[in-house]
Amino acid sequence: MNVRNHVQLVGHLGADPELKEINNGSKLVTANLAVSSYYKNKDGQAVTNTQWHNLKGWGKIAEKMNGNLKKGNQIAVYGKLDSTVFEGKDGQKKYFTAIIVNEFFVVNKNNNVN
Repeated sequence: MNVRNHVQLVGHLGADPELKEINNGSKLVTANLAVSSYYKNKDGQAVTNTQWHNLKGWGKIAEKMNGNLKKGNQIAVYGKLDSTVFEGKDGQKKYFTAIIVNEFFVVNKNNNVN
């Protein structure tokens, strides 16, 4: 069985991407993506369920994301899941999961929230 780590999502950026330069000169961009689903409950009322996803982009993707994306843009991202385990200040294990973006495109730029 060939198992792959592949993620595809379409959602809206919750904030402008943040570009950082790491000690070795590599560029990293971080952002968050809101992905909503809609359904009707048993009473027929419309319900929105929004999940937030952490995005990370490295190198040229980081530069492209930082230069082309703004809060509110609807985007499609393609990438893979990356989970990190670390010890919190309280001594407990903490888990952080992000999507490492390999590709992205803007679905709708006209819905910026400024």
